[in-house]
Amino acid sequence: MEKNKLYVLIDKSLEPVYGCVQGGHVVAQWLLEHPAQDWNNQYLIYLSADIQKWKNKLDLFDIGYSEFREPDLDDKITALAVHGHDRVFKNLKTVTED
Repeated sequence: MEKNKLYVLIDKSLEPVYGCVQGGHVVAQWLLEHPAQDWNNQYLIYLSADIQKWKNKLDLFDIGYSEFREPDLDDKITALAVHGHDRVFKNLKTVTED
């Protein structure tokens, strides 16, 4: 079931609503970069994360991802999308409005 999940890591410094918009952008980016993917819109999991820390961690473990850079925030990376890898993200919290 792991490959049916697309994890969307949202910059934890963003307001949840704005972060979720960024998540939508990175999902679109992931689909553009992976036209032969088999995710097929099953599970979509939005997680709050320190984006740079997670980008470094994913690079270290050679886990592929897509990123979205927000032009209105000086091209800052605001979200990452990763297909599968359940165990890697088990300690992250979902994006919520607190």
